[in-house]
Amino acid sequence: MKSCGVSLAAAAASAAPFGDEEKKMAAGKASGQSEEDFASLTAEEREALSGLDSRLFGFLRLHEDGARTKALLLKAVRCYESLILKAEGKVESDFFCQLGHFNLLLEDYPKALSAYQRYYSLQSDYWKNAAFLYGLGLVYFHYNAFQWAIKAFQEALYVDPSFCRAKEIHLRLGLMFKVNTDYESSLKHFQLALIDCNPCTLSNAEIQFHIAHLYEIQRKYHSAKEAYEQLLQIENLPAQVKATVLQQLGWMHHTVDQLGDKATKESYAIQYLQKSLEADPNSGQSWYFLGRCYSSIGKVQDAFISYRQSIDKSEASADTWCSIGVLYQQQNQPMDALQAYICAVQLDHGHAAAWMDLGTLYESCNQPQDAIKCYLNATRSKNCSNTSALAARIKYLQAQLCNLPQGSLQNKTKLLPSIEEAWSLPIPAELTSRQGAMNTAQQACKPHHPNTEPVLGLTQTPISQQSLPLHMIPSSQVDDLTSPAKRKRTSSPTKNTSDVWSSGHTVSHPPVQQQIHSWCLTPQKLQHLEQLRANRNNLNPAQKLMLEQLESQFVLMQQHQQMRQTGVAQGLHKGQSSHLAGPNGERPLSSTGPSQHLQAAGTGIQNQNGHPATPSNSVTQGAALNHLSSHTATSGGQQGITLTKESKPSGNTSAVPETSRHSGETPNSTASVEGLPNHVHQVTADAVSSPSHGDSKSPGLLSSDNPQLSALLMGKANNNVGTGTCDKVNNIHPAVHTKTENSVASSPSSAISTATPSPKSTEQTTTNSVTSLNSPHSGHTVNGEGLEDSQSPMKADPPPISHKPSPQIIPSMSVSIYPSSAEVLKACRNLGKNGLSNSSILLDKCPPPRPPPPPYPPLPKDKLNPPTPSIYLENKRDAFFPPLHQFCTNPNNPVTVIRGLAGALKLDLGLFSTKTLVEANNEHIVEVRTQLLQPADENWDPTGTKKIWRCESSRSHTTIAKYAQYQASSFQESLREENEKKSHHKDHSDNESTSSDNSGRRRRGPFKTIKFGTNIDLSDDKKWKLQLHELTKLPAFVRVVSAGNLLSHVGHTILGMNTVQLYMKVPGSRTPGHQENNNFCSVNINIGPGDCEWFVVPENYWGVMNDFCEKNNMNFLMGSWWPNLEDLYEANVPVYRFIQRPGDLVWINAGTVHWVQAIGWCNNIAWNVGPLTACQYKLAVERYEWNKLQSVKSIVPMVHLSWNMARNIKVSDPKLFEMIKYCLLRTLKQCQTLREALIAAGKEIVWHGRAKDEPAHYCSICEVEVFDLLFVTSESNSRKTYVVHCQDCARKISTNLENFVVLEQYKMEDLMQVYDQFTLVSQINTWVHKYVICKAAVDCLGTPLYEYRGLSDSNGGMGCV
Repeated sequence: MKSCGVSLAAAAASAAPFGDEEKKMAAGKASGQSEEDFASLTAEEREALSGLDSRLFGFLRLHEDGARTKALLLKAVRCYESLILKAEGKVESDFFCQLGHFNLLLEDYPKALSAYQRYYSLQSDYWKNAAFLYGLGLVYFHYNAFQWAIKAFQEALYVDPSFCRAKEIHLRLGLMFKVNTDYESSLKHFQLALIDCNPCTLSNAEIQFHIAHLYEIQRKYHSAKEAYEQLLQIENLPAQVKATVLQQLGWMHHTVDQLGDKATKESYAIQYLQKSLEADPNSGQSWYFLGRCYSSIGKVQDAFISYRQSIDKSEASADTWCSIGVLYQQQNQPMDALQAYICAVQLDHGHAAAWMDLGTLYESCNQPQDAIKCYLNATRSKNCSNTSALAARIKYLQAQLCNLPQGSLQNKTKLLPSIEEAWSLPIPAELTSRQGAMNTAQQACKPHHPNTEPVLGLTQTPISQQSLPLHMIPSSQVDDLTSPAKRKRTSSPTKNTSDVWSSGHTVSHPPVQQQIHSWCLTPQKLQHLEQLRANRNNLNPAQKLMLEQLESQFVLMQQHQQMRQTGVAQGLHKGQSSHLAGPNGERPLSSTGPSQHLQAAGTGIQNQNGHPATPSNSVTQGAALNHLSSHTATSGGQQGITLTKESKPSGNTSAVPETSRHSGETPNSTASVEGLPNHVHQVTADAVSSPSHGDSKSPGLLSSDNPQLSALLMGKANNNVGTGTCDKVNNIHPAVHTKTENSVASSPSSAISTATPSPKSTEQTTTNSVTSLNSPHSGHTVNGEGLEDSQSPMKADPPPISHKPSPQIIPSMSVSIYPSSAEVLKACRNLGKNGLSNSSILLDKCPPPRPPPPPYPPLPKDKLNPPTPSIYLENKRDAFFPPLHQFCTNPNNPVTVIRGLAGALKLDLGLFSTKTLVEANNEHIVEVRTQLLQPADENWDPTGTKKIWRCESSRSHTTIAKYAQYQASSFQESLREENEKKSHHKDHSDNESTSSDNSGRRRRGPFKTIKFGTNIDLSDDKKWKLQLHELTKLPAFVRVVSAGNLLSHVGHTILGMNTVQLYMKVPGSRTPGHQENNNFCSVNINIGPGDCEWFVVPENYWGVMNDFCEKNNMNFLMGSWWPNLEDLYEANVPVYRFIQRPGDLVWINAGTVHWVQAIGWCNNIAWNVGPLTACQYKLAVERYEWNKLQSVKSIVPMVHLSWNMARNIKVSDPKLFEMIKYCLLRTLKQCQTLREALIAAGKEIVWHGRAKDEPAHYCSICEVEVFDLLFVTSESNSRKTYVVHCQDCARKISTNLENFVVLEQYKMEDLMQVYDQFTLVSQINTWVHKYVICKAAVDCLGTPLYEYRGLSDSNGGMGCV
């Protein structure tokens, strides 16, 4: 690796001449540290440091018995910083990586982020360093920047699946996906963590708890109950886990109707909660739940006692006071109820249930004006679930007020003080003292080491024990951090509603300009900062925290001023790099996404007793992340700490909302003490359309006492800007909008790498103030706008550090793409274990796959509804005309509608009609999706209040006969409704008004429920012989089976891809947005009689679609989503929209994104096709790798398919040939290296072979494809059941493979022969091989369902046969 300047060895050599005087001068320039701080590291210290990196995070006890290690790390940091200063920043990139590791181990997250960013900017192949990616992910995780943390962790596992901290990564991925409501992904990662025998910061019992809680929040209550009860059977279960499990069971029995009748449920609930309190008597949450249970059965006194206990345990919350108010109101004590409700809404200004109950109380006391004010505040809450009912009630009360005689209300005696008067009443002393003390303690607390206090096995992991810097706290909280109780009483919600909603208790969304400058210090704050600095040694903890935050804010203000002066001169914007981007060049988060903010929020739903249906401080997916607390989880559902999204996407700005947790609310079961930060906010980036506003900011960097070192870390030392290493970074990609060429180049390197986004994007984004690493200016800056490290030393002796090489993947072998198999095996003989770590079939030189940036320049608005490419067929000759194939497979046509195909080919579509299907196989299984009937271009939430992307449906099964009955009855019902509408229509004189009213009702619900019959398997040629034979009339390129179809070379059935599937629809049936499996093409024929409406987005916009899914907490690959067309048009995404009529064939090209809705009653048939083109193969391989990165199973086994293609076909297209050949080379190298490693370890390899039509194998744990060498458990091998594992998962279960048998499916000689015989052929000689190919394909498929004529009809663009 080339050095960026001074190498470590050279630095060590140059350390000797430095005298004491020079050290003193350097020390004086830096920060006044004593000269011994800069002493060179000894050989023993260097050796000790060589073993310290991010992989030890959470496992070093620096706060207990690790004082020596901590001192060594601090000394190393000082020495490294000194060397960086002396070398003017020109040191090896590994130097910064190691410095990041040391700061991470010291839990100095801002400095760790700075160093990691510098390493990122200098090291072009940073992605090969799994320890770096892991450390970076931990820093992002600390700041709750989940979207970036997920990417870093996924890339670490991608480049090194056997990474020693894989279990820790899977655990944290599981927690983050849980927060993001991606429960399927969360469950998978928790299960992957559970099978790993390596150490982890959580015990297996705690991971099992999270799995059980996943079931609960998905409302799979019986599964959750069973999982919780299994946990209780574990011997020596930690008391904290036991208490939390019992708490969950108790609350479930109280809230879930499916668990029995009310009396039995409440009895069990009380028993479980009492047992929970026996295990943990100090759980205020359990006391609160117990009070709710007593209240529900009328034990008022016991309920009061329990609520009082909850408050006494320092867990007073809005829910508790709201429930106390309900009890007082039930006991006809309105003044006490008022007091309690006021306490609730002052603790949580957005507590909708408390506002509604308070309104009800005022209404019952005949004070409608105050009731209206309370109801209005309830409707403004994000958690209000019955806004429409409240709006109607408000309207009714206002009407009553208008009808009252003037002055009548003033003459009445008020039973209760008005809301303004009540707001200023003194709150109970116990709330003031305890809540104020609690908040002060929380804000003044210092970070603890993860292992100091055992809470569910992990206690305080690095998920943000520190309060974030002042610039990340809303301005409303800055002035009085130490007086939360006082702050809660500042204003009445009716006097200044905006103050209520923008206070420190709920999410505030000030204008962009206010957010941008929220970190600016006023003269008063600057004076306060100077006073605190002058008395630095005499400050209490809270004052020290205030000082630290003000200093951080002061740094940001200085950097902003510096940016305005130097930003343009430094060329911070090359091209139009005004967008924001994450760590891998992703599109801007634009104020949304999982990492934005966490909000403790009540649901606002009342039950019969007037309580919130689920308390706002109960555990949810968000809270479950905070497994570090003294309590881990309580109620399920989507309340509690939830992720909120106030997306405001814009072209060149990112309006990021600020938010905070309710500072008056105590930690809930997982929103813990010192867990998630009390304040998690975001700083809005400056308007990046101006060159002086281009960079984002990193959280909490220290003060600017040492600007020279900070400048060096940012690549700005002296006047070297734009030269040296900075040039290297900035010149990688000169323009952010340079379009990535999608075509495959002629060499294997360019063939795939050109289609893979660069590791250095020139876009950048800010989330929770964490700065992206891939800004084009990262060569000049460490943290965007030049945030400076404050307490770094100046020049001193450069430490002679001996670096331990970072674990990296062995680069590509020094062999060409055309070596013989013998040369390949010879070249990889001694690769060792590193050669096993990555089975990617992309090039080693390419970074992990990333979504493509949107095409540039963006399309004008009038081009966003392009006409759909359509071909009209008149006869059979048109259907078999070669240019038709070429037109459909042309990458420039994302979709093609072939009109009149059925008529031209005289296809008997009646064979697929519902009547014929019932007659043929009436008991055939149909998967049913229950959906909501909505307009095709809209998708509303179930309440009809807002448009969303999530398109949920429930799954069930029925038979063709039963669904046919439903389909027919639905049609009859529609006829009746149509007749009724016609009769009603005659009674209305204003047709336009009627239409408008109907449209309004349709848009707002309630929505009708419909059933969609999907994924009906027609693969059995005995059951569906007539239907399948009819499809052989189709042209070869759209047939289910054809030698020109990649999927016909898989050699086994892939249901729905190389077999036919049927869809039975009623109007409104939806196929949500998706790309086809592994980006293969798709064929869809409408049987009729009704039409279908299609929406299509070109493949090169799938990155934008993926970003939208992330912003809406949806999984692009596995989730069910229906795009909002307004969002797409605003992002300049073109959408093809067309109607598919009976007999029309829709060809979906490779990678095209699409979604479909039935307009009428119809059936459709569909399957996938893989044209033998370089474009199709490239997109399939890229999706194969993207699936691997995302831990998603690839339905098409691309390695297995590639070897079959090498056996069966001759290729004349150089691009296609090189990609296939390289896949063979990589897997051949992988198999040989793994075989040698097993033999060296003394592990026997047992010959197994392959049976005819045997499917490809996947790991039963992680679902990656396993080729040739199968790791099966000894037990399954003896039973011949063969539960297959990949090598990485097998070693996680048993490090020495003690309980595994290795089965071999191919002889190495056979693979070598296939590899050597797969050669590029000339186009002239291709026709000679046609018969051979046909014969090979027949042997592979077992049945010649295609015609030779079809092979020769259209050869254009296939590059083969």
